[in-house]
Amino acid sequence: MNPKPLILITNDDGIFAPGIFALYQALRSFAQVCVVAPVTEKSAVGHAITISDPLRVQEITRKDDFHGYAVDGTPADCVKIAIRALMDRQPDLVMSGINSGANVGTSLIYSGTVSAATEGTLLNIPSVAISVASLTTGDFRGAAAAAIEMARRVLKHGLPGGTLLNVNVPAVEPDKIRGYRVTRQGNLHYREGFDRREDPRGRVYYWMTGQMLEPEKNHASDSWALNQNYISVTPVHYRLTDEDFLPDLKSWELP
Repeated sequence: MNPKPLILITNDDGIFAPGIFALYQALRSFAQVCVVAPVTEKSAVGHAITISDPLRVQEITRKDDFHGYAVDGTPADCVKIAIRALMDRQPDLVMSGINSGANVGTSLIYSGTVSAATEGTLLNIPSVAISVASLTTGDFRGAAAAAIEMARRVLKHGLPGGTLLNVNVPAVEPDKIRGYRVTRQGNLHYREGFDRREDPRGRVYYWMTGQMLEPEKNHASDSWALNQNYISVTPVHYRLTDEDFLPDLKSWELP
């Protein structure tokens, strides 16, 4: 009899976030799970890693049956230390999420959720990032079902080296989800602004705001599928070279 697969669970919302608890409950129905996540929220830290300070790890228990390790580092730190120091064997899969808020378009550059999965691919482990398109929802049923589906598929089929799956689930009732769409990373982006404020002592500080410029119209894109109540599944690679521009760049005849 084959042993249950071992799945490493992490996130960027922190180990006490509701989304990671929902993911833990979903995946442990068929797999062994190990939870290693930041002790506090680390959203939008990208692929930062900690090299100038020690990483402290503490064991956490939630609701008696949720056990994991809280790390005072970034999502990428969590994947590194889990695989290199905390786990007895290499996991069969890394799943990062369930993130509160979609990770589509240009937001992938900043996403700690996606970066945790990227770290898994750098360590040659199939990896999936999963998010639900709401910052406030407490309903993770659709995303939890998608996590089970994608975990089973990736464990069965594998992924190409260096490629992760970025999965985004609409924040609607599960019976309103129209299915899955294989998509491309779109161009959805935001125009940032900064509100200038003063604290009670008269010291100036700034609070960043953002406004979506225009909804995505490309039907092959991640955000368009999500807005149509499809689950968006996008293959993402960490290689950043612009292959199309290489011939033009060589034509510059740099000395």
